[in-house]
Amino acid sequence: MIAPLHLGIRAHDFGIRPIHELIKMIQRYKFSHIQFAVQKSFPESVPSLSMLSPGTARYFGNEFRQAGIQIAVLGCYVNIVAPDPSKRTQAIADFVTHLRLARDFGASLVGTETGSLGQGYTEDNFTEEAFQEVVTSVKAMVAEAERFGVTVGIEAGQNHPLYSAPLTRRLLDVIPSQNLQIILDCANLISPTNYTQQEDIINEAIELLGNRIAVIHLKDFKVTDERVHFVPIGQGCLKFAPILRYMKYQRPHIQGIIESTTEEHLEASIAYLQRIYVSV
Repeated sequence: MIAPLHLGIRAHDFGIRPIHELIKMIQRYKFSHIQFAVQKSFPESVPSLSMLSPGTARYFGNEFRQAGIQIAVLGCYVNIVAPDPSKRTQAIADFVTHLRLARDFGASLVGTETGSLGQGYTEDNFTEEAFQEVVTSVKAMVAEAERFGVTVGIEAGQNHPLYSAPLTRRLLDVIPSQNLQIILDCANLISPTNYTQQEDIINEAIELLGNRIAVIHLKDFKVTDERVHFVPIGQGCLKFAPILRYMKYQRPHIQGIIESTTEEHLEASIAYLQRIYVSV
């Protein structure tokens, strides 16, 4: 029997709303799991990431558990390579707080991108020094994850110090702990100069990262004015077939998380993914 396609969504893509309204929205689209960045969805409950408490974690964790919704990724998107040492130290401390409280949330994986050595785009991110900064921070984070019995999920992205699948594979080789896993977002590996080779990029990522991929982000894109713009799934040019084939045959039951698709497009986008999943 072929495994079903397991789809979820980033909770904050539904905007800021009361917890019970959010749960109803998640259930309306039959999502079994979410990516939950608590400060983005409930900023009044977490004035700053450093003030996140066990009580807050248990409250939201219990609400989702009672509704039958799993937190597949506990989002803590911080700049782990911030050039200001004090800001970097705080970023890692905030991430470690999420690791410590992950079980109270009912999550086993805490996810982040790597951030940037500057404000937005900078070529400083494409150096060996930038990669080594990533290694230093991720090693510290993984050491804490091992203590708490949870997992660090790292997401690569264009213009970040971790900007390609081969570099991500190198990170896994340098830090071989199984408490380090990958959140794969193939659209994040696409640029205005490589999008015509996207199938090669997607297949390379799947081959190199293989069973170290914990979660798949699903989003679509268009290239206009020499820039990548994210659009609702099914309205862009991302080739989802190799991704869904991997999910169906190589990693049955792996969780996919829809991203950058607004509510008015969700029904059509879900149907689009399901049609491809059945056909591959």
